This record gives sequence, C-alpha cells and structure tokens, in this order.
Amino acid sequence: MGIKETLKYIHNIKWQGSKPGLTRTQELLKALGNPEKNLKFVHVAGTNGKGSTSVCIASVLTKAGYKTGLFISPYVLRFNERIQVDGRFISDTELELLVDEIRPFADVMDDSPTEFEIITALAMLYFLRKKCDIVVLEVGMGGRMDSTNVIETPELAVITSIGYDHVKELGPALRDIAGEKAGIIKPGGDVLIYDDVESVFERVSAERNARLYKVDFSRITKQDFSLDCIGFGYKPYNEIKLPLIGSYQPYNTALAITALEILRDKGYKIGDDDIVNGLESVSWPGRFEVLGIGPVFILDGSHNPQGMEATAKSLLYHFSEKSDRFCQGESGCPGIIFIVGVMADKDVDAMTAYIAPLAKHFFTVKPRHVRAMCSHELAEKLKHFGIPVTDSGSVANGVSEALSMAGERDIICALGSFYMSAEVREIYMILRP
Repeated sequence: MGIKETLKYIHNIKWQGSKPGLTRTQELLKALGNPEKNLKFVHVAGTNGKGSTSVCIASVLTKAGYKTGLFISPYVLRFNERIQVDGRFISDTELELLVDEIRPFADVMDDSPTEFEIITALAMLYFLRKKCDIVVLEVGMGGRMDSTNVIETPELAVITSIGYDHVKELGPALRDIAGEKAGIIKPGGDVLIYDDVESVFERVSAERNARLYKVDFSRITKQDFSLDCIGFGYKPYNEIKLPLIGSYQPYNTALAITALEILRDKGYKIGDDDIVNGLESVSWPGRFEVLGIGPVFILDGSHNPQGMEATAKSLLYHFSEKSDRFCQGESGCPGIIFIVGVMADKDVDAMTAYIAPLAKHFFTVKPRHVRAMCSHELAEKLKHFGIPVTDSGSVANGVSEALSMAGERDIICALGSFYMSAEVREIYMILRP
C-alpha cells in the first residue's frame, strides 16, 4: 500500500463498540513475536504534561548516546510524529511496510483491534527492528487499560500532573482518574509522580512493592521567560534553557530531570552536560508555541480545564502589565483574541472559565475530526461568558477572521484541541502578516 492507503487503513480500523482491555493488543503482539518483551521502557502517564515530559526524557537519552524510541499521541503536523527514533520520525516507506506486515494478523482477529492498538503494535515492532536501547512510551488515555500497558515492568514509570479529562472513561473524581493512571505501576518497579493525589499512588505502590519517588520542585530557582525559550535554575545544574515557553514547563522539566536522575542511579550513563544540552535541543510543536509576532500568534494544545488554567497563567506571565507586550483588556487583563475548537465530549464551561477573563473576542471553529463539536454549538456555549463571539465555522475562516481583527500589538491564541493544530499552522503560514 502507498502512504495514503496505509493511513486510511489505520484510521478506518473498526473501533466503535470495542470494550476496554489489553487482550486485543496482547493477541496482535503475540502474532508478531512479542517484540515488546525485548525492549526497555520509560512508561509515561498523566493528564497534562506527559508529552512534554516524554520528549524531554527522550531528547536527553539521545544526547547521552542511547538509541531512543519515542511513542507519543496525538500528532500535530503529520502522523509519522507518533513514532520516532532519536528524534527522527518513522518514514512513509517504513510505515507502509509495517502495516503490510501487521494487516494479515489484524484482519483475522475475531475481536478487531482498535486504531490505537494497531499503532501500538507496529511501534513496538519498529522499535525492536531499529534496535532501540530504550523507548519512552507515552500512554494514550488512562493507564490501566491503555494498550501500552501490555509491557512488563519498565525501567521507570512516570506519572505527570493529574486533572479532569476523559471523565466518562476514567471516572468523575480525581481519585478515580489517578487510580486508572496508577495502573502502569508494576510489581517491584520504580515510579515517579508529580505532586497530585499522592495518597492513591502511595497505596498502589505499597500494594505492588514498588519504589515511589516524588519531584522536589524546591530545586527550581530563578526563572526567565521570553517568547523564544525559558531559562531557569535547577540545583545542582547550571542554567537550563528550554525552547518551550509555557510557564508550566519548568515543572514538567523538573519531572523529566528527576526521571533521568533515577535512570542514572540505575546504571544509565547520563552526564550533567547531557541533561543540560539534551533539554536545550527539545523540539515540541503546538505547545504554547509562538508562530509569529506582530500580532503575536500562539498555537496551544490545551484541551481540558487544567490545561486551560496553565495556558491562562502562561498568557498572563508573558502579556500582563509587567510585559512590554501588554495588550490592555477589561479589568486590567490582556485583551486576547481566541480561536477555539474542541471535541464534543469536553467540559466547555470549565475550560473557558480560565481564559474568558483574558479574552476580548472568541472565534469558534470545528476541527477536522469525527468527534469535534460544531462551531455553532460552541459559539452558543461561549456567549454565556459575555465576550463577543463569532462563529467562524472552519479553522481556515477562524484564523483569517482573527488576523483581520488583530492589530500589530494584539495577541491571538488558537487552542482547544490538538486535532486542529496542523490546519491552524498551515493557514497561518499562508496568511501571516
């Protein structure tokens, strides 16, 4: 198959109605010779920050000389981003060949695998064929029943910040969600956690005789933010320069550094310079990413209440009164133009509550995804916040109309779903001032 046919096959896998579980992934991997059993992993779960944490860990491991696999979801620009080795995406040809190899086994399964299960299996096979020394494996959703959880005890399990997302699948309370994330903790393993819902992770770690580690955020010292990078101290290292500018990134980075220190204590040869230089080399598009200036145009993947809160804090940090890019809005807050598109299952009110005080106008759009909320429905929901709303329909219209409204010193922020990131970027690059 060519790449178009390959991607069509992956995306058209029958998944509706499939019950959660690991048996389909296990069956498919067994047919492929269980490649996952010959790999080492850092397994990363969490609600927010797991992608940033994963890419930071992978970048440093590569800098330290390890052939490093990276499995992430979702992608921003193209599907191939989801499967990487040493920062290089899987090629179209490699993807085509792997799907051709896997398809005969998947097609005869009585219980058809889901799209994510197919991708997980081909990633495992790819990483083994590439002879990866270690793989940084990001969970898709939850943890306990996620298809990545077929692996045996990893070198380290990492659980990032916990928040409210996918509550229908994971549960209505933070303890429920944390319990699902804790599913990646394996008997006798090592687990590193952020500082959320600690009691749940302490209990599960004790039950499974796992060693529990926590991040010491007090090691973060002075922080210096610009629209290009973050500079901050993290004892005992010299200044860390990270090309990710969200105000929350030093905390994700602290989690990644602690993970790397644990791996070093387990025998991995990771020097201080590897950590500093590896973090400086991180590339992670679509996460509070500045696409242009004059007006400032920010692309962000925030898609749940906790993510929106973090984005609001970042916007205030960069564009409040102490910033030379301050754009005056009501009540002394930045007057920001937001382009918003979300999935239909999102808690729009809870998400919008964090950014509405910063907004002077909303443009609602519908991302190109089967689960996307109609832009008109989203517009009706946002009107309750008393901010002017324009129903733009398409992402292209939203970007065009926002740019037409904005002055040179205005700020535009497109957010709500990773699924519209590629289209936002594409349209902006055509229309940018």
